[in-house]
Amino acid sequence: MQKERFNITGMTCSACSARVERTVAKMAGTADVSVNLLTNSMSLAYDENVTSPAAIIAAVEEAGYGASVKGASTAQKAQAAAPAAAQAENAEDDAAGKAIRAMRTRLLISILFLVPTVAVSMSHTFAAWGIPYAPAFIDIFWGAENALTFALVQFLLILPIMYVNRTYYVNGFRNLLHGAPNMDSLVGIGSMASALFGAFAMLRMSYGLGHGDLALTAEYGTNLYFESAGMIVTLITVGKYLEARAKGQTTDALRALMKLAPQEATVLLDGVELTVPVSALAAGDTIVVRPGARIPVDGTVPEGTTSVDESAVTGESMPVNKTAGDTVPSGTQNIEGTIRFTATRVGEDTTIRQLIRLVDEAGGSKAPIARLADRVAGVFVPVVIAIALLAGGIWLMMGASLEFAFSITISILVISCPCALGLATPV
Repeated sequence: MQKERFNITGMTCSACSARVERTVAKMAGTADVSVNLLTNSMSLAYDENVTSPAAIIAAVEEAGYGASVKGASTAQKAQAAAPAAAQAENAEDDAAGKAIRAMRTRLLISILFLVPTVAVSMSHTFAAWGIPYAPAFIDIFWGAENALTFALVQFLLILPIMYVNRTYYVNGFRNLLHGAPNMDSLVGIGSMASALFGAFAMLRMSYGLGHGDLALTAEYGTNLYFESAGMIVTLITVGKYLEARAKGQTTDALRALMKLAPQEATVLLDGVELTVPVSALAAGDTIVVRPGARIPVDGTVPEGTTSVDESAVTGESMPVNKTAGDTVPSGTQNIEGTIRFTATRVGEDTTIRQLIRLVDEAGGSKAPIARLADRVAGVFVPVVIAIALLAGGIWLMMGASLEFAFSITISILVISCPCALGLATPV
């Protein structure tokens, strides 16, 4: 079995990761499939004689998500030449930074237009709160004769909010069409339904004003949900922004470990010291490490003494004395004079790279309770949609107004976001 890791795009909640994992796990020749929502990655083992990375990517795309081979593992990146490793790390930093900046821009625009939307929708309460100039503000928007203006202003204000957050609608309805509704589906349906009902109410108010039916205009003017449409996506964007920042911070420890692995080493060859890439070292080479430098590979000190700071590997804060016959692990720091030691473990077998690999693999694994949450989330969204529609239908059959039944349906959709299932479980 060949192990491989993939980057997965388009996932927004536990329901998404559960669907991707379920889709790939059903394929012949795959095993140990694990999809991590936090890192947007998937790790698995596959039989090269049965399937291939291209077939796996095609299956993920058919499920409605994007996939690409992750390429070199983090440990392999640490072993690469310095310029290539630095370039790869900078590219990852730039991508993460762009994602956070884009999310912050979306959030600021959403808040910028949401505040006046809520102010207009709640303008009739300003006088009761004793807000200065409230009567003049109310006169502009309140009353049956101003109901259409009241609705139109809110409608125009939420359009920018819905546009900058259009990813919820695109992803949500796309996954709904694929038969795998997720959190975005709930958010998209709830927000879009609120906006469409508001647009319908504007048509009814226009009809009422045109036919002198102010009662009809006033009725629909008090049953608008434009602020809800904007509030839903804005609050979700707040959570997404905090999530994007958290994702950026989760890789800091791993990058710190990568920096402990030197990219070059000084090797003693025929009495001459040469600087070579760490990847070119072999067991038995004599390595020279000066004071303050990091030890590039595991080795044994043949003679002499020194002190080594092993805190990065063992957590021991005090320097450890090394004498003839003692081992020195890679990633640690030489404290005293220049030492020469014989390399015993190089490449992926060194202590620091094994540590990096373990941390990297841990990031792609899941606790049993997280797998349970994914299974629950996989059926949670369609059940919520069914319950919301059923609740609205029951209220209609009991004689409730369309507006009341609609509000019940939307409330169930919005408050039942399954994100908490994913966030409340360890990752």
